[in-house]
Amino acid sequence: MTPTIKQPLFIISGASGVGKSTLCELLFLYETDYIVLESDIFWHDIFNTPEDNYKMYRQMWLRLCSNISQIGKPIVLCGCATPEQFEELPERNAFTDIFYLAVVCTNTALKDKMKNGRGISDEKWIMSSLEFNDWLIKNGESNGMFLLDNTHRDPLDCAKIADQWIRDMMNMVN
Repeated sequence: MTPTIKQPLFIISGASGVGKSTLCELLFLYETDYIVLESDIFWHDIFNTPEDNYKMYRQMWLRLCSNISQIGKPIVLCGCATPEQFEELPERNAFTDIFYLAVVCTNTALKDKMKNGRGISDEKWIMSSLEFNDWLIKNGESNGMFLLDNTHRDPLDCAKIADQWIRDMMNMVN
């Protein structure tokens, strides 16, 4: 099947443990004009290395999102990602636009969420997440990402902000 309807795609990114999954679960409450998908459902260790496998994972998701959007609704895809991981792929052409939202927080808050909220004790994983969070804070906006700092926000407030951002971007392209 060759997709013929082009919709915008929304990527919600953020470091591991920052609150992406919680945000996406809450977005299901508003899911009348778009479809929310969690990218972790297909994650497998094979995608960790080499780079070609990671690229294959992103391509798979773009093809799936393109096919699902044929019903006439855009997709909101939640998972750790950066714009260049999608923008350089040929499947990117299946969308009118790709918009990126990065959930961020202070490193103190992220460390607390990972250790106390999710029970993560692997220091290597925590450090990797903190590094990605730092990168997003420092480079996200210059890479075309809207930053949503959830350090001092209630999850439902974050979902309302994200929902409004999605709707604003949808109105911008229509």
